[in-house]
Amino acid sequence: QVKLVESGGGLAQAGGSLRLSCTTSGLNFADHSICWFRQAPGKAREGVACAGWGGYSTHYANSVKGRFTILRDNAKASVYLQMNSLKPEDTAMYVCAADRIWAQLLRGQAAYWGQGTQVTVSS
Repeated sequence: QVKLVESGGGLAQAGGSLRLSCTTSGLNFADHSICWFRQAPGKAREGVACAGWGGYSTHYANSVKGRFTILRDNAKASVYLQMNSLKPEDTAMYVCAADRIWAQLLRGQAAYWGQGTQVTVSS
């Protein structure tokens, strides 16, 4: 059974940092691309950052470029999102997702989704 579990969310001050983790199981991690999405109340889900299955391709939303970094550790079947210079508008539920097809994730689709971890940034 495929499972994606996020952790690391919490409360941070504007300008602070958080590191989110997405630990996967039940899938061939190395063959899957992984993305982080986020959704705030009343707003649509948006892609935040993606890492290709080969570990050489990354994609970031314009709103987080230069502030967030996506990392993957194939040995641990985990993906991390290092979030620096946090802003109140980063407040959202952050969810990781996996798919074997990179293009699917870039379109906001995924074969597997986690349940999310809440990030709240105070001003």
